Amino acid sequence: MRTAEVVRNTQETQIRVRLNLDGSGAGRFATGVPFLEHMLDQVARHGMLDLEVQAKGDLHIDAHHTVEDVGIAFGQALARALGDKSGVRRYGHAYVPLDEALSRAVLDCSGRPGLEYHVSFARGLIGEFDVDLVHEFFQGLVNHAQVTLHLDNLRGVNAHHQCETLFKAFARALRMAVELDPRAAGSVPSTKGTL
Repeated sequence: MRTAEVVRNTQETQIRVRLNLDGSGAGRFATGVPFLEHMLDQVARHGMLDLEVQAKGDLHIDAHHTVEDVGIAFGQALARALGDKSGVRRYGHAYVPLDEALSRAVLDCSGRPGLEYHVSFARGLIGEFDVDLVHEFFQGLVNHAQVTLHLDNLRGVNAHHQCETLFKAFARALRMAVELDPRAAGSVPSTKGTL
């Protein structure tokens, strides 16, 4: 079972993440940030992950710490669930449209954290959600999952659509990258022999 549970407690947030890479797309979320939960649901559903996130944060200040720390804890859970990454495809990519919006995600379970993020949102807020937090979420995730992720919003005029395509494309790319390759026979997909 490629599963992990991470508990992260700081003076700003208390977070628990449960992850099953070989799930059915089930998600359960209680973060106090409804739009984040909507995006996490996209990740679970389109990544075919079972993902549970519970978070309590200093939302009386704003959502920054909660969103960033959920990304960090999710990244830690992803790294643990992948283990030594033997047998995975390693690379994943996806284009996802939603009406006028189109985004691309390209992922490498490289063992090296890196985020290339090229997104210009049509507006700064989606409801009460600050779109700057999308970058913070993915930066925390890649730093702690030790993956390289390129995210590009190629077009879009509706910020909700733009954001949703980013999370769905990430989910689809992740699903492809962590899928077990029956031809790999448990080997690590690197000439170095380790990732």
